[in-house]
Amino acid sequence: MPAVTLYPLRFDPIYQYRLWGGRRLGRLLCNPLPGEGPFGEAWALSDREDHASCVANGVLKGQAIGHLLESFPREMMGRLAHRFQRFPLLLKFLDVEEMLSVQVHPGDNRSDLLPPGESGKTEAWVVLEAGPRSLIYDGLKPGTTLRDLRHSLSDGTLPDHLERFVPKVGDAALTPAGIVHSLGGGLVVFEIQENSDVTFRLYDWGHIDPRTGEPRPLQVEKALAAVVFGKCNAGLVTPVVESTAPVQRERLFSTKHFLLWRLRGAAPFDIGSTDLPRVLACVEGAGDVEYQGASYLITKGEVWLLPATVGICRFCPQGQVTLLDIAIPE
Repeated sequence: MPAVTLYPLRFDPIYQYRLWGGRRLGRLLCNPLPGEGPFGEAWALSDREDHASCVANGVLKGQAIGHLLESFPREMMGRLAHRFQRFPLLLKFLDVEEMLSVQVHPGDNRSDLLPPGESGKTEAWVVLEAGPRSLIYDGLKPGTTLRDLRHSLSDGTLPDHLERFVPKVGDAALTPAGIVHSLGGGLVVFEIQENSDVTFRLYDWGHIDPRTGEPRPLQVEKALAAVVFGKCNAGLVTPVVESTAPVQRERLFSTKHFLLWRLRGAAPFDIGSTDLPRVLACVEGAGDVEYQGASYLITKGEVWLLPATVGICRFCPQGQVTLLDIAIPE
């Protein structure tokens, strides 16, 4: 590839049909949905061969993120370049109109359950919209055993063994790998996770896929093998306010896989990091990233990557704005 100076990169969503989804992502993300039917996921930043995010702005428009990491490893990833062959996070918007299946993701240490080249899957959600039917199930009730789960699968009482809460807009929940979980009922969330697409379904609420007329397959034995029993740190998190001016900065998640802050305000502030990549997801309002004399407008529902070489730059809100600021731990 000819010499190119990297700049803030925007990526368009990759919509995914899901039988539990709805039609709200087209409104939230300002990108038309492709045809009729329910779309439950918009992959906002994905470095996967089957669904690769491509740059949507500037001279690199059309280039897949994986190709950029191969061509500009140091410029894209900075001090992390030696650690990752692909971008280690998968970012999504979810419209969960019905209930997601009750499911489990294996951990990084479960090579016996992971296909070659896949990692485990710790994930987290930030609630963007919620309704009167919305629920999040996140973790087993204390004392639940493998025998309890097997018995509950036979009599349909599995949800009775799960911790649950009624989410509201702004809530944040963490789901480490190995934790049984589900969510839905008119819920829209931003999801951050390890770059993995390994899911084992335990229970699917009786859903029938209208495309096939059949229930979706379950992976009960693999799911049960992946479950982590005992005390866990799943569920609602308490935001940690790190600063209030010029922008309110709350740390929502701090794991070995990802960090995420919520930034809210109307005055200009600095974003980015020296020699490290950052990702910005705008969930309210709009504003401009100012970099090397140019302005890059970020609007609601957009996800942008600041390559490591961009460093720290200025963000100028156009009124009140809420950004999710995402980092990869060193």
